[in-house]
Amino acid sequence: MKFFLSIANIIDNINTRVGKIVIWLTLIVVVVSATNAVVRKLFSVSSNAWLELQWYLFGAIFLLAAGYTFLRNEHVRVDVLAQRFSRRTQIYIEIIGIVLFLFPACMLIFWLSLPFFYQSFALHELSSNTGGLIRWPAKLLIPVGFGLLILAGFSQLIKCIGFLRGVCPDPLARPVGKTAEEELAEEIVRQAELEAQRSTSNTATGKGQ
Repeated sequence: MKFFLSIANIIDNINTRVGKIVIWLTLIVVVVSATNAVVRKLFSVSSNAWLELQWYLFGAIFLLAAGYTFLRNEHVRVDVLAQRFSRRTQIYIEIIGIVLFLFPACMLIFWLSLPFFYQSFALHELSSNTGGLIRWPAKLLIPVGFGLLILAGFSQLIKCIGFLRGVCPDPLARPVGKTAEEELAEEIVRQAELEAQRSTSNTATGKGQ
């Protein structure tokens, strides 16, 4: 069991790293969307490339963060009935849901999306819109996103079995800590403070010279 739990830990680390990156994509897509809107309203200028970049980033956020969301138990759950059961019964329901619903659906989409991406990549498919972007990076997000979700499901399955055997913490417990939005806000503040310190340091160096 320790071997499988170590695999689950590796998977969780991968999804956590991807999730941290996607947090920053949220800020980037806000900036891109705001810039597109301001430029279009003030200067009557529009770019299909920038509009499509906005769509690509939206897709990346939802697809790449799916595994991270599942890892943190922050996805939508309908627990009207399940919450009335004991925790062990809830874990059994989780296992059934992963094996009978999550895995088949995600594996089917993953498998079907591979030729969908490969054909686009092989043909160097471009957007049908004038000045648009290449299409294969957006299509690549589908197998990558669902691949990460499958890995997250496999990790959750291992932890559920570990919990039933008494060697693993409750996998359905929400992690105690800050939300992704709070982490992003704190990181933005930290980067701003570092930038302010650099500016102050450069100013002081310039005056000393």
